[in-house]
Amino acid sequence: MAFLSRLDLHECLQTLSVLQWLPVYVFLGAIPIILIPYFLMFTKFWILSVLALTWLAYDWNTHSQGGRRSAWVRNWTLWKYFQNYFPIKLVKTHDISPEHNYIIANHPHGIVSYGVFINFATEASGFSRIFPGITPSVGTLEGIFWIPIVREYVMSMGVCPVSELALKYLLTQKGSGNAVVIVVGGAAEALLCQPGASTIYLKERKGFVKLALKTGAYLVPSYSFGENEVHNQETFPEGTWIRFFQKTFQDTFKKILGLNFCTFHGRGFTRESWGFLPFNLPITTVVGEPLPIPRIKKPNKKTVDKYHALYISALRKLFDQHKVQYGFPEAQELTII
Repeated sequence: MAFLSRLDLHECLQTLSVLQWLPVYVFLGAIPIILIPYFLMFTKFWILSVLALTWLAYDWNTHSQGGRRSAWVRNWTLWKYFQNYFPIKLVKTHDISPEHNYIIANHPHGIVSYGVFINFATEASGFSRIFPGITPSVGTLEGIFWIPIVREYVMSMGVCPVSELALKYLLTQKGSGNAVVIVVGGAAEALLCQPGASTIYLKERKGFVKLALKTGAYLVPSYSFGENEVHNQETFPEGTWIRFFQKTFQDTFKKILGLNFCTFHGRGFTRESWGFLPFNLPITTVVGEPLPIPRIKKPNKKTVDKYHALYISALRKLFDQHKVQYGFPEAQELTII
């Protein structure tokens, strides 16, 4: 039968690898959040909750001190199916020497940042082969590391809090050859995500430059071409009741969880159907040339602005050099707000 063919089986596995994304995180998060208080107060298994909370307290600082990565988890076959679903690709334009530390700044955020996850939090695209001697750590919201089980899972992939404490530790206390990966636009940039768009938040995002100066880490621009294409986002017209409801919900969600809720859709389980899976469109993360940064304990505003401007120039150059190859028209410009 056709649906049992090798091609269909591979496509099914690729789709399921992406489909597990949300349920796995919801399931992993729901278990400790719901069961730990329930076991503690209403069952004879309260000791399990006590043990889980004791371990969390004992291990509280680990995620801010390099984490606990696992080469086994980063090399799961699951991630290869995930990568091939789009497909996702990592492109090197310049060598990165293990003799220094780096801040790899990535743009744009997109809805989910699939490119950053696969290319830097797993070995599906061969990061260690492409950049030998470099250990990547992807920065994300610190609140994730307050949840038992979930924190173990994300730390195993080399994910760390996007906090100055955690990032500074990796860049100053772990020797050389470390690269922290920061999606500079953050969750707010997800609201700018539209197919064909190349608008990013960067003008006032200078914290990563200041961190680079404090630690002497080289700045590396990177751009994920195709990240904005894999979902369609709906922003309803201003002045309508549905836009009022959308904006109110987004503002509330942002205040409570620190996340921006995007109204988006993609494809369903089959290519022709409607749903929330991303479209099968390529995402290519191009990593640019490292920008040497001096180490200054207390950089002033003028110095931060100087290197921020140099970074923007390097990012524009990277974008312009590769935009046509990865789907943008020659006339397309990178819009920075």
